[in-house]
This record gives sequence, C-alpha cells and structure tokens, in this order.
Amino acid sequence: MQMNRALLWLKDKLTILRWLPGYSREDFSGDLKSGATVGVIEIPQAMAYAVIAGLSPIYGLYGSLIPLLIYPLLGTSRHLALGIVATDMIIIASGASLIAEPGTDQYVSVVLLLTLFVGVVHLSLSLMRMGWLVNLLSKPVIYGFMIAAPLIIGASQLGNFFGVETERSQYVGNLVMQVVQHFDQINTMSVAIGSIGLVFLYTVKKVFPMFPGAFVLIAGGGVAVWALNFQQMGVNVIGDVPSGLPSFHLHEFTLHDIRQLIPTATTLVLVQLMSVMSIGKTFANKYKYPLNANREFFAIGISNVLGSFFQSPPISGSFSRTAVSEQAGRRTALSNIVVAVIIGLTLLFLTPLFYFIPIPALAAIIIAATISMIDLRQIKYFFRTKREDAYIAIFTALSVLFIGIQEGILLGIGASLFAVLYHSSRPNMSVLGHVRGSREFRDVQRNPNATPIEEILILRFDTSIAFNNAEIIKDFIIQKSEERNKKIRAIIIDAKSINDLDTTAVEVFQSVVETLEKWEIELHFAGLKKPILDTLMKSGLARKMGGARFHNTTHKAVKFLLDKWDTKDNDGDFRQSERNKVEESDHDEEQKGPSHRLSDYLENID
Repeated sequence: MQMNRALLWLKDKLTILRWLPGYSREDFSGDLKSGATVGVIEIPQAMAYAVIAGLSPIYGLYGSLIPLLIYPLLGTSRHLALGIVATDMIIIASGASLIAEPGTDQYVSVVLLLTLFVGVVHLSLSLMRMGWLVNLLSKPVIYGFMIAAPLIIGASQLGNFFGVETERSQYVGNLVMQVVQHFDQINTMSVAIGSIGLVFLYTVKKVFPMFPGAFVLIAGGGVAVWALNFQQMGVNVIGDVPSGLPSFHLHEFTLHDIRQLIPTATTLVLVQLMSVMSIGKTFANKYKYPLNANREFFAIGISNVLGSFFQSPPISGSFSRTAVSEQAGRRTALSNIVVAVIIGLTLLFLTPLFYFIPIPALAAIIIAATISMIDLRQIKYFFRTKREDAYIAIFTALSVLFIGIQEGILLGIGASLFAVLYHSSRPNMSVLGHVRGSREFRDVQRNPNATPIEEILILRFDTSIAFNNAEIIKDFIIQKSEERNKKIRAIIIDAKSINDLDTTAVEVFQSVVETLEKWEIELHFAGLKKPILDTLMKSGLARKMGGARFHNTTHKAVKFLLDKWDTKDNDGDFRQSERNKVEESDHDEEQKGPSHRLSDYLENID
C-alpha cells in the first residue's frame, strides 16, 4: 500500500512520466535539432553572462548543465529553455558584490549560496501554493525594469569593451564616468575587436537570424588572438579554464549570510517567477497545453537547489533561447537535456580552446544582446492605452537606474500597489435608473434611457468595499439620501459588482442602516454574492436588517418594495373609506384611487 502511494507521489511529481510514454521519433528529431541549435548559442551567451555576474566564464557553462538535466523531469512547460539570464546576473552582481569582492573564492561561495537560497524559496512558494505572487510584478514594473536593466548590463561591459579597468557598479553614470576618467588608457585593439563583433552580430541577426553568430564570433576572435598575438597588444583574454564537469560542493554558511542575501534573493525570485511564467504561458497558449504555476516553481526550485551543489549560478527561463528553440522545431522539454549534453561535451573536451577568446568579444555579445532587449514600442502602447502605466514603468526604470536594482523593483511594486489602492479608494459610484422595456438598470448619467423610479434610490459601487473606500461610499449614500430625503422611502444597493467586504465595511453599513432608519428610509441589497452575504450574516447585520432586505436581483427588489407599498397604501385607503361610511359624513370628500406603482413599473418592462 505504501509502495503504491510512493509510486503515485513520484508520478505526480515527475511530470515526464505523463508524456514520455507517447514520445515519438518525430519528437526526438525536433528536440535534437532545437537542442543542438540552442546549445551552440548558449555556450558563448552563458560564458558572457557569467562575466556580468562577476564570475569566471566557466560558471556560465556550469549553470547550463545540471539544472537543464533536472527541469525536464519536473517542469510542465514543453518549450521553456533554461540557463543563466543576463537580467538575473546583474541582480546577482549588485547584491553579491556588497558581501564579497568579485573574482574571489568568497564571492563564488556567496553566489552559489544565493543559488541554493533562491531554490529553497522557489520550493517553499510551490509547497505553499503561492503562485499568485507573480501578480505583484505588474507589466509596467517588469517593463520599467527591462528598460533599465539593459542599460546597466551594457554599461557594465564598457570597461571590457574599451580595455580599461573599472570598478563594478550598478549605476550607469558611475560606469560611464570611470571610462571617461581612464580615457587615456583605452586599448584601440580591444575597441576594434568589440566594434567588429557588434557589426558582425548585427549583420548576422538581420540577414541570417538562425545563424550562431555569437559562437562564430568567439571562435573567430580566439583564432585571431592566437594567430596575430593580440595579447601582446594589451587585449585581455579568458585565460586558463578548468576542464571537466563541475565537482560536488557542500555549502558552508551562517544565518548572517542568509540575512545579507535576503534582499537579493527576494528580488531575484520575483523576477524569475515572472520570467518563467510569462515565457511559459506564451508558448503554452500557443500550443494549447496546460501550465501549472506551482509545479513550475517546484521544478525551477529543485533545479537551482541541485545546481548549487555543482557550482551553478541561479538559473531561469530565457525568452530569446526559448524562441530560437521553438523556431528550430522543439517538441518537448527533453530539448534541454540535449543542450546539457552539448555543454557537458564542451566542458570535457573544448575548454582548452577557450584560453584565447578575447574579453572584448564577450563584451560585444553582451552589448548586442542588451540592445535587442530595449523595446520602446511598449512605452508608446502604455501612453496610448493607459498613461498611468507608462508613468509607473518610467518611475521603475529611473528608480532602478539611480537608486538601485532591488530598491527600484520594490519601489515599482509599491507604485503599482499604490495605484491600485488609489483607484479602489475612489471607485465608480452610480445612481441607477430603469431602462424602459427591460429589467435592466443603468447609470442615469451615462444612459439617457435610464429613468429613476419614484421613491426608490438605486445605487451601484463597482468595487470591493474595504477600509480604504468604505467611508467614501458611506458619504456617497448619505449625500444622495439627503438630496432626496423627502422623496425616497428606500435605497437599493445593486451589489453584483461587490466582490469582498472587510470588517470596516461592515461597520460602515451598520452606521448607514442606523442613520437611514432615523430618516425612515429602508436599505435593501440586491445581487449579493454568497461570500458577502455570509460575512453580513456572521457580523449580525443581516439578521438585524431582516431577510426581507436581501434580493436576488434589483428587479425583484423593486417589485417587492412597490408591491409592499401598494398593499399598505390601498389597505389604508380601504379602512378610511369604511370609517367615512360609518360616520355618514354630510360633505363630499375627494377619494383617492388605489395605488398602482407596481403595475406602472411592470408595464414599462415588456
């Protein structure tokens, strides 16, 4: 029995067991082709991106090995291409460099500990089913970060491009000023190699998009440095790179180390979650298969945790490599394993060839990648569609550039949440009128066919009601009641748009009910959702108001009130008429006809 449970648990976690039995020769052919294509691209990219993080290029290849073998076993995305990503590396550099000096063994240990920490956080979020955290990073915040990050990444490579020594920094102005200050030390050959590399990569991308330009650039650059002895001219090269697969490494850390890494890990996890889910959903929607957010977090978490023990920096999903992989015919996640095999063979047999790869060529690859990341069309879309989102994106970008990466992203999230709170605190509040010929009620200010019903005030609030807007809604109800105090006998709240009530809102409605009762005005609710009604029941307010004050629709609420008033008024007229007959009054008294509010209303429906 326990064995069966274990097998069921294993099958539940190992997503690969669900689709591998149906794996076909065509699938293998597509995965092999796409894996080979991405593998050739990933070698130079991974090495270049590791440099951004302040690591030796070899760690970029380590990050493209173990995690890529793990993810296909657990992930639900068939198209996600994993590896180290430029934006992640700049976040790592900004955080880890505050703890240790880049290039030192201690710095490497900090980055590997960060990989483990990030993986544990991913796993924790998965187990707690916290996929909703992705929503904290709104599109304007992500776009604002994606405006600033390429500028920081590109500026971080200016020293390598111009062949001058610069201190590592996350501030573009600081990096540019360092190059200007060392202008007399610029190496012309380094600039020449970097410039030729940029032109070559740009031309290849325009003419042959699938051609592995970056791989050819580092190979050609290495040959040129070796053949023409550019090292003697001051061109920096990668130098000795260890051969072989990464060794197993156990981390040593203290709680103090963890505390220092919390801001960096938090920022990195949020960015990775958004990246993985946005890429995954894009291709899952295109190819019509389900994507499970919590399983994705679990897969990325395990990949990072196990990768950290084999010297891998934090890994995530790469949109550019995912797109290339899909174009090359990718069918399943096994394409990642093909990439890992290519990386593994490179580590075993090709690392001696890396010695002469010029650093300016790697800088050119990074700068070319950052240029392609900047897309100003999105900011135009924001301004055209919702100007507020454009301002949030610009605010986030400026915060990242001038305050810091982690601080900028958190400020962007704060700005988005403030915007949400601001709008929810000023909700759309409408006075409704009946649309003749239907059972519909519409805003009287926007719909000329909507006519108010005599003696009834119908209100609608297009928002959930909570502490931040409850008083404003109360003031609106009281204000509209005072305007028509002598003319109305009941208020109906069309509650179809109310999705939540907190205790502050409940207390406010209690106050409103008490005020309206003094004015002899009834308060009714129409279309309340069951969770909202449950809240009112538990608070005691619904019981105090009475069940007759709650209706399924506004139409039924109106019918109930009009029928009740007609009955009451007609009974009163009948009793008065009987008293007149008994007293045998000598003078003629004008008699009122029976009330017919309900019949008049019903005539306007059909």
